[in-house]
Amino acid sequence: MRLSQLLERLEYEVVQGTEDIAITTLINDSRKVEPGSVFVCISGAVSDGHRFAAEVADKGAAALIVEKEVEVPGDVTVIRVEDTRYALALMSAAYFGYPANKLKIIGITGTKGKTTTTYMIRSILEEVGRKVGLIGTIEAIIGEKHIPAANTTPESYTIQKYFAEMVEAGCDTVVMEVSSQGLMLNRTAGIPFEIGIFTNLGKDHIGPNEHADFEDYKRCKGLLFKQCELGIANGDDPWFEDVFKEATCKVETFGFEEKNDLRAVDTRLVSRPGYLGVAYHVAGLMDFDVEIDVPGTFSVYNSLTAIAVCRHFGVPEEVIKSALKVAKVKGRIEMVKVSDEFTLMIDYAHNAMSLESLLTTLKEYHPSRLVCLFGCGGNRSKDRRYEMGEVSGRLADLTIITSDNPRFEDPQAIIDDIKQGIGKTDGKYVEICDRKEAIRYAIEHGQPGDVIVLAGKGHEDYQEIEGVKHPMDERVLIKEVLEELEK
Repeated sequence: MRLSQLLERLEYEVVQGTEDIAITTLINDSRKVEPGSVFVCISGAVSDGHRFAAEVADKGAAALIVEKEVEVPGDVTVIRVEDTRYALALMSAAYFGYPANKLKIIGITGTKGKTTTTYMIRSILEEVGRKVGLIGTIEAIIGEKHIPAANTTPESYTIQKYFAEMVEAGCDTVVMEVSSQGLMLNRTAGIPFEIGIFTNLGKDHIGPNEHADFEDYKRCKGLLFKQCELGIANGDDPWFEDVFKEATCKVETFGFEEKNDLRAVDTRLVSRPGYLGVAYHVAGLMDFDVEIDVPGTFSVYNSLTAIAVCRHFGVPEEVIKSALKVAKVKGRIEMVKVSDEFTLMIDYAHNAMSLESLLTTLKEYHPSRLVCLFGCGGNRSKDRRYEMGEVSGRLADLTIITSDNPRFEDPQAIIDDIKQGIGKTDGKYVEICDRKEAIRYAIEHGQPGDVIVLAGKGHEDYQEIEGVKHPMDERVLIKEVLEELEK
């Protein structure tokens, strides 16, 4: 492949050398450079790729893509662009032969609901014979292959590589989570999104290495709606109009309010031992009844999103209804049957905002008791421990404090911090450091009508202690506890 082919959709300046050269690989990690590579110098939060210019030239790099001045031997081509992250995205698409052009791509952005909605959409579309790839917080799914995720939205090179593998695997559609960071850092630049989805906006991800302020967060969310054909939005969200003020796509809305194109009406909670769900009538652009096996108002929004998308793919109503009944996301309000008398679930809620949302939702079902088992990760902000302790103490009838990824901290010290938060409330609690024993306690002491939530681990299948990730899946622990109790 020639360098000029990779640059064909970019504006650039040839600082030295020529773009009419053959290259071997496209790289943005200096450690992976080999003779003939083109190296893209990314100015990152932790390190600046321009610092490695001389080093990669010594390794035989044929060309460098830069946005600052660098000094390298005269036989190395140097191409200057305005934004090397943007350049990497468009060059990666060219490098892999523009695989996105062979796929229908659905992008989902928002503070909450992205993960659940991606799996719902995938589940429904596969029911009508589409082969759907997925990129998200938990994993990337390519055919039968599941790749654990490092970021919600991977680097642009990885995204294009996944697209190429999806085309190879016979996929015709992709549903992917698009984070505000991914949009801000041009990881999704150049992707021709068929549909862009906005779930909601909360004041999250504001900080030194994320967004400068809430205005920037909103602006970055809105970028998706400048590069999709159709925007499907939660019209009830107070920030909807702000996010879409510069949108260039057609727009459809969903929600509870009368103004929306697709609406949920006559909503009712569905509850029986071991089962919590919600039923409602879909009105507006479609007209049918639906019930989903996931509790709460937010799951109505998630399912409405999936319905809105699948309407554009011509999915029949009956298929949508049956697929929504079985759509499950590992570790997101995941019901685990342990008793005919009480309900137990696993959820990823691992900060105060998500835990409060979850427990508030579950309280709407008026359980006999709401029992919350959780811990907090080590080497992270202590504020999270105090806040989660206070939330659980205020909303749960019983909190079981346990361990969760202590990393390099003493698990008991973390538990003591959580207790400080609970101490601000009248909440009852027990502390059981060993997570399996804590789960045993929850199951053994379950009472008729209880709802028990194991919070914080969700889809994770490990416990990180002193730099080592030890295998630990709560589903396995539950199974072991039940087998031991039967003996």
